[in-house]
Amino acid sequence: MTWLSILFTSAAAHAAAEAALAPACFADLNLDQVIAEITATRQAYNLTPFFYAPLSDLDAILYRQEVMQELEDKALTAVIEQFAQKMSRARSYLGLLEKLYYKQHKEGWFLEAVLTYCEAVTILRDGLNQATLRSRGLRAMQTYLHDYGRSDPFVKLMTDAKAVKAALETVRYCLILNGDTVKVRGYADESDYSAEITQTFARFQQGAVKDYRVKLAIGSGMNHIEAHILKLVVNLFPPVFAQLEAFCAQHGRFQDETICQFDREIQFYLAYLAYIAPLKWAGLSFCTPTLSSQHKAIHATAAFDLALASKRVDEGNTVVTNDFYLQGAERILVITGPNQGGKTTFARMIGQLHYLARLGCPVPGRQAQLFLYDQLFTHFEREEALSNLRSKLQDDLVRIYDILAQATPDSLLILNEIFASTTLQDALFLSQQIEARVIALDLLCVWVTFIDELASAGPQTVSMVSTVVPHNPAERTYKIVRQPADGLAYAMSIAEKHGLMYQRILERIPS
Repeated sequence: MTWLSILFTSAAAHAAAEAALAPACFADLNLDQVIAEITATRQAYNLTPFFYAPLSDLDAILYRQEVMQELEDKALTAVIEQFAQKMSRARSYLGLLEKLYYKQHKEGWFLEAVLTYCEAVTILRDGLNQATLRSRGLRAMQTYLHDYGRSDPFVKLMTDAKAVKAALETVRYCLILNGDTVKVRGYADESDYSAEITQTFARFQQGAVKDYRVKLAIGSGMNHIEAHILKLVVNLFPPVFAQLEAFCAQHGRFQDETICQFDREIQFYLAYLAYIAPLKWAGLSFCTPTLSSQHKAIHATAAFDLALASKRVDEGNTVVTNDFYLQGAERILVITGPNQGGKTTFARMIGQLHYLARLGCPVPGRQAQLFLYDQLFTHFEREEALSNLRSKLQDDLVRIYDILAQATPDSLLILNEIFASTTLQDALFLSQQIEARVIALDLLCVWVTFIDELASAGPQTVSMVSTVVPHNPAERTYKIVRQPADGLAYAMSIAEKHGLMYQRILERIPS
């Protein structure tokens, strides 16, 4: 059997992902919140390392995109979820073995784990065979399961398990209870008193009645009396329990590593698709983005911040979408406009789109063309930290220096309101110096700023502005549009609304 992964095209990439830590940009882009929600109900699979390891190879990203698109088929997804449920149940049975004490009790649950595992494999194999598969990943798994299902080890495992189960089902015995004495003897075709009693009292039944029978939990274990009864039963049927013992000894390591790996890795896809499903039901669009490692012309339509959208949909609120594009020599989106107008959310959105695209996931938006960056840097405002004894301005400078020292022409940079702690003159000077270095590096950059002058530095910069309702400048639209930056326009609109225009003020001054 060859190595096979539904998430990775190489064993080296898989190993690197297992050791991955949360990227530095996660908190700034609110991706930590997104991934926490995606993985919350699937903690047993330890999926977070996979979300911490974006792919750098276009073909590897396409490999995942194919699987994501394939899993839009609800019938196929239902088969895989049924397989996963069976695998989860088999693991729970195996988990009991460490908690149980009595030998035959443990062997019985081991047998149930094997039978459930065989059911899971059969469900997945038959389900994939019935589907028309196009993705390389699922087609490879289909071939693997075809070979594995016909292999001697699996055939013997399933045949032996069914034989032992059938033998155990032949065990019949009688319990004789007399005070504190319990005796066990072989079943001798005695009448089934429970059936006779049910039949006798059936004519007295009036409608539905409460069932007082108690269902024992799977992990309820066995007390010493039950264990002693089982021991007596074993003595009555030694060949059957010897067969069970031999089965457990022979098939101790029965699970196939590739199938177990598939069971875990497929949850990456199912978890993400389950997370975005309510957003799609709410009318929001998701698309498979086109990625390029050569061209920096990027665009997206009807895009949105995934973290914010999830909260707003949960609360029953609408979500504002936005478009953006860069073409030709354009590299820097400079976002200006009034406070609380959605500028930071817009910047986060672009970072999220690019990161999720490198994971091979559908991204928020109707259509998207994105750049395959090598590193994603973010610089958002932080409070002063006593640990480094730096002022906010000094901290801004140190952090942006470190970023520019590491950045390459293939990096993506998200800047949000840097140098807000200093004077406008100093902030303008420092920002222009940094903008010149960003242009020299040919970086893709999204820059949220209060300095309008940065939006007109040259052909590399594009001005985008957070808009307001024309007749009520205090009301935000949360739409970010391409237009020249003019902070005075907002000041004039607000002044006009409150009657503070020069002419109006003159009219109030007594002559």
